[in-house]
Amino acid sequence: MMAADPRPLIAAIRDGRGLDEAGAALIARGLADGTVSDAQAAAFAMAVLLRGLDAPARVALTRAMRDSGKVMHWDLPGPVVDKHSTGGIGDAVSLILAPLVAACGGFVPMISGRGLGHTGGTLDKLEAIPGFRTALSEEAFRRIVAEQGCAIVAAGRDLAPADARLYAIRDESATVGSIDLITASILSKKLAAGLDALILDVKQGSGAFLRDERAALSLARALVSTASGAGCRARAYITDMDQPLARSAGNALELREAIAVLRGERRGALCDLSLALSSACLGIVGISADAARALQSGAAAERFARMVAAQGGPTDLLEHPDRHLPAAPVVRAVPGHGRVAAIDTEALGHAVVALGGGRLHARDRIDPRVGLADLLRIGEQAGPDRPLAVVHAASEGAAAAAIASVHSAYLLGDGPEPGPLIRDEVGLDD
Repeated sequence: MMAADPRPLIAAIRDGRGLDEAGAALIARGLADGTVSDAQAAAFAMAVLLRGLDAPARVALTRAMRDSGKVMHWDLPGPVVDKHSTGGIGDAVSLILAPLVAACGGFVPMISGRGLGHTGGTLDKLEAIPGFRTALSEEAFRRIVAEQGCAIVAAGRDLAPADARLYAIRDESATVGSIDLITASILSKKLAAGLDALILDVKQGSGAFLRDERAALSLARALVSTASGAGCRARAYITDMDQPLARSAGNALELREAIAVLRGERRGALCDLSLALSSACLGIVGISADAARALQSGAAAERFARMVAAQGGPTDLLEHPDRHLPAAPVVRAVPGHGRVAAIDTEALGHAVVALGGGRLHARDRIDPRVGLADLLRIGEQAGPDRPLAVVHAASEGAAAAAIASVHSAYLLGDGPEPGPLIRDEVGLDD
């Protein structure tokens, strides 16, 4: 049977006539099976970027990309919910939220990604744990979610394959910035996991992909309306990324900090946002449990420990993180004197990448040991006994370069007080 020709639907989008369900199904199927060429996929992406899609077309494209591969269905004694973040620096919320929501009665089949560019990835953080497996069979994934309440894994090849192909082509064709394509990309993978509900964390600020408040709000609204149109309850939060969320940036370092939060040893912005988004996950599926109490009681820490062990990690990671997590051989303070007025958070992310803690290309290898720790926040005072940050590096030369980068990223002097951690909230009726 001859494959349908995608050129008429590409021309229709280009000419402002939009995309219908049949056209969305054709393009998604062709992306998945290869009958849509790279040139046609790039032309499709550019047409969407320049002309945009209306809300029904965005829903149709999201559904079609979701249905281009396997769509999971769950039979569990509780609701299935997840959280997605658009990415930032020091964003280790997923490591805390998944076990916290599970401890409160939800089920979290979290399909996560790797870091690319200046932002970190949840899978990279977890793979700093010796033996931890992010590539699981569907049978193992289902078993761990059912038994432990949560699992954090990489997407399999049969999950939204249309998106996997279009994602790479968008990068090569300068169409990454399309809100319609960003929305379809995020949601097609998440909805293929069979969720009842989804909480969306849209980062905005100097360390986010979206620095502009209006763009962040537009994406949040598109995500919520499209998820709802595709049959999944959703709510979005626009959160601050004008400074790192955690006190550290780097895979093993962020993992240590997340463990400290789970053990009740660390408060601060990472803890606060993890509790807020966990409560949102519970609220949207009607669970009345107290997330803060589950964290304080140690129930979330216990659930995390069980998940780590089930996915191949050590059974005593929570009790002895330093015994298992790698440490950098060179540790150097970044001196400074004065009040922190502003932070170029993206520059801090690039400093971590330069140390070897991130990747510029998908195949780059990561050094889990390296990164930045004890990062000062806006409004705090640097001085002889309190450096701007502490660099963890593989060599003295790498440490010296990172120290210079951190110096450049911090503006010292008078400045406004930092804004709220959660800047806005978007529901279906907002």
